[in-house]
Amino acid sequence: MKKNVLIIGAGGVAQVVAHKCAQNNVVLGEISIASRTLAKCEAIAASVEDKQAWQQPAKLHCYKLDALDVAATAELIRATKAQIVINVGSAFLNMSVMSACIETGAAYIDTAIHEDPAKICENPPWYGNYEWKRLQECADAKVTAILGAGFDPGVVNAYAALAANHYFDKIDSIDIIDINGGDHGRYFATNFDPEINFREFTGRVWTWQNSQWTQNKMFEVSRTDDLPVVGERTSYLTGHDEIHSLSKNLNVPNIRFWMGFGDHYINVFNVLNNLGLLSEQPVKTAEGLEVVPLKVVKAVLPDPNSLAAGYTGNTCIGDLVKGQKDGQEREVFIYNVACHEAAYKEVGTQGISYTAGVPAVAAALLVADGQWDVERMVNVEELDPRPFLNLLNKIGLPTSIRDEQGERPLTFE
Repeated sequence: MKKNVLIIGAGGVAQVVAHKCAQNNVVLGEISIASRTLAKCEAIAASVEDKQAWQQPAKLHCYKLDALDVAATAELIRATKAQIVINVGSAFLNMSVMSACIETGAAYIDTAIHEDPAKICENPPWYGNYEWKRLQECADAKVTAILGAGFDPGVVNAYAALAANHYFDKIDSIDIIDINGGDHGRYFATNFDPEINFREFTGRVWTWQNSQWTQNKMFEVSRTDDLPVVGERTSYLTGHDEIHSLSKNLNVPNIRFWMGFGDHYINVFNVLNNLGLLSEQPVKTAEGLEVVPLKVVKAVLPDPNSLAAGYTGNTCIGDLVKGQKDGQEREVFIYNVACHEAAYKEVGTQGISYTAGVPAVAAALLVADGQWDVERMVNVEELDPRPFLNLLNKIGLPTSIRDEQGERPLTFE
């Protein structure tokens, strides 16, 4: 049994994680949160109190921390007696936080792949560039490191494993479809960190096709699907974290990721990109001031967490899996629908943050009770998906399935 959680980061996803940890603190123990900006941690603590989120009376302990400082992070892990670290800070922090966990023996959970600030869309497989190089290090230290335990990556990896283990004898393709059918009412905004958001789309689109890495341009390939609740939606082929581990861990020749974008988003994105405003490379102004265009754009766009109040509509994210079972062709869509308004009412964030944060806490609960405390580095699809999805059914992200029998909730008891 592991106990006491340290949350790294203080954005919208961290707020969800803090609320969900508080709701399950009988199992998880003392909860702490740390960020470069102490005031953001304190605002999350106030939100937890306002919502009366605690399962049993407690306090969210707040700390100021530069998580790039491995020694300081390790010191805080020891000071808080945290045995589980949930890293929902910037994707630039992963290797530093993981180093601190390996040093202290704390379990490590994150929700996105590591990124180098100076590089965009590196050669695949992306996990092979950073995380997987430390597989032996985690094994030697007997440190559990669960990579990509958000929704995508994370829950969609569990859906893929569930399909492979229980619904198919052979899988021909997995198409992960991510649709945000919500409306935040702003002229233009991103649903999570604009810097991370844009970096996904300004480089090359890498997908796994015919058992090899295939390169496309952003917005080059699209599809239209009639999806549960959100209806008919167009999505675009793009590169994404989970493709890189699923292509390694599952014997599937075609694994693609599709994200929904409206025409307005695409138009604004293309203007910004064509003007060079989404570049991560510094430029000098006429006055000699050095700036990074992407960081300037991030500074002028709305804080993603500020979108929560008044955000309406639903998300629909799932795996469309095609293959064979008992000699017959089969198609299954395993998915979740989440409501922006319900997320705001419960934890004070929008639905995108909710879908990313809740699974990380489910993973922490499974580490705490030993089911996922595997003392090595893993991606989610390498673990039994059923206890994970069963927990999500109970704590806010229920799974449904659409197949030849129609649409229905999916339970595992």
